[in-house]
Amino acid sequence: MTRRRILSIVFLSIVLIPITAILYHRLVAAISSLGKSSIAHMATPSSPPVIVVGAGLAGLSAAYSALQAGAPAVRLLERAPKPGGNSIKASSGINGAPTRFQNAAKHGVDESFWDDTVRSAGTRLHASSVAEAVRSHRQGLISTLTGRSASAIDFLVDLGVDLSVVAQLGGHSKPRTHRGAGKTPPGAAIITTLLNKLKEQHADRFELLTGAEVTKLITEEERVTGVEYRTTTATTTTTTTDAAANATTTTTTTHTLHGPVVFTTGGFGGDTHGLLAKYRPDLAGLPSTNDPRPGAHSLLSAAGARLVDMESVQIHPTGFVDPASPGARVKFLAAELLRGEGGVLLHKGKRFVNELETRERVSEEVMKLPSLEEGGLRQWDVQMVLDPGAAEAAAGHVGFYLWKGLLRKTKVKDLDETTRQTLLEYAAVVRGETKDPFGRVAFGRWKLGLEGGTGPEEDAEVCIGRVTPIVHFTMGGAVFNERAQVLASEMGDEEKPIPGLWAAGEITGGIHGDNRLGGSSLLECVVFGRIAGEQAANAALERGKLG
Repeated sequence: MTRRRILSIVFLSIVLIPITAILYHRLVAAISSLGKSSIAHMATPSSPPVIVVGAGLAGLSAAYSALQAGAPAVRLLERAPKPGGNSIKASSGINGAPTRFQNAAKHGVDESFWDDTVRSAGTRLHASSVAEAVRSHRQGLISTLTGRSASAIDFLVDLGVDLSVVAQLGGHSKPRTHRGAGKTPPGAAIITTLLNKLKEQHADRFELLTGAEVTKLITEEERVTGVEYRTTTATTTTTTTDAAANATTTTTTTHTLHGPVVFTTGGFGGDTHGLLAKYRPDLAGLPSTNDPRPGAHSLLSAAGARLVDMESVQIHPTGFVDPASPGARVKFLAAELLRGEGGVLLHKGKRFVNELETRERVSEEVMKLPSLEEGGLRQWDVQMVLDPGAAEAAAGHVGFYLWKGLLRKTKVKDLDETTRQTLLEYAAVVRGETKDPFGRVAFGRWKLGLEGGTGPEEDAEVCIGRVTPIVHFTMGGAVFNERAQVLASEMGDEEKPIPGLWAAGEITGGIHGDNRLGGSSLLECVVFGRIAGEQAANAALERGKLG
């Protein structure tokens, strides 16, 4: 070897090896900084997207969880013009126990959430006719719901949702329903935060398509492999200078999308003339909190899913009757926290129920009273009264209700004599001088009549609004398991998961039984939405490995 060639090799070694090493370390650092989900996406470029159907809280939770678990992409299909579903309307809060926000020093460590949920499930869990396998299945779902509730709260708080205020709702033995201290209702706060995080953190892998109605689950050899959905576009043709005479045509296009599917389309409470009339004809004519859209349960049934508890429909005892439009079919919910923070219910000026009983029990007591026919609806004339303490504790909600005209302010001295006497008696109960004849033992932030022990102050302002029972939640839906897999088997039978299909939220059945505890609807969306998203992401990645 010549001297010149030896010098050249030495020179290249001195110059190029360090450069190569630097480039290598930079490349390693760059890959490391991408994070787990990006590496998974790079490693399995042929993986299909996770398809989420329904953009309420369950769908958003599933989408976020799927992306965090490494899904290469998530396609979120929502049939409505905007995301949020009925979740965005949720006003009472989300349950969790035990959490850092609960006052353990005052109430003790919360170990009764499972017991309260089991008790609330009623005969569908406890009747002697219930098979042991069915009971075990339901209890397993409840264990997952309650056991993961604290981590669900942590998940949302870590994303930036304020859930620092804790209230006790009807049917609960301790305060465990979390909401924020600000004026934004918890449903809107959670939905907005999740949407923003999806867009900020996963903009390159997350797509939300509104106005996209899924019409079919695609199956191959009993496996769900994707969806068919349709979109509608409107085109305006200018035919004249008169804008009113221009022609508008609509075009409906059918699309197909392949990948594992998470179904989160919600219940059928607003499907008045469809599934609700089919399963609960006795509830015909009641107003609802839900938008009037058809239930999507038939899509799951067509893919082999079994349905359970479809006759189990929750009537919320307090939907506001708007004085400006008393016959409106869709009504605003009078949030359960209004009663939790001390509000009372009156009929002709007198209390008639423990306001902190379960929704089912309170609704039953209201519906024993004489009803009215208004605008084709069956409604009741019950007054909700909030004293200054309860109104202050629920200020974020109360301000909105006052603005909408659903609540009005009036002074104690301007109330009728029967109502004034009722508040006087109630103040004595709150002070501990007498026992409540209806069994109420928690009074929230009620403070009217507590100073000096002389009864309600004449110039104090209370908030009053008319409320009526409304269709609010459907406990029935697709049979599923603790892994959020939709089952082609009856509850309690040997499980037959439908490959490629998961579900979460109100579309599922089996958790709540006869009655859902307030605050557990948002919770089940987060708990089982996260499980479903992670499971679907793993399936997508596995499918990518198989090509």
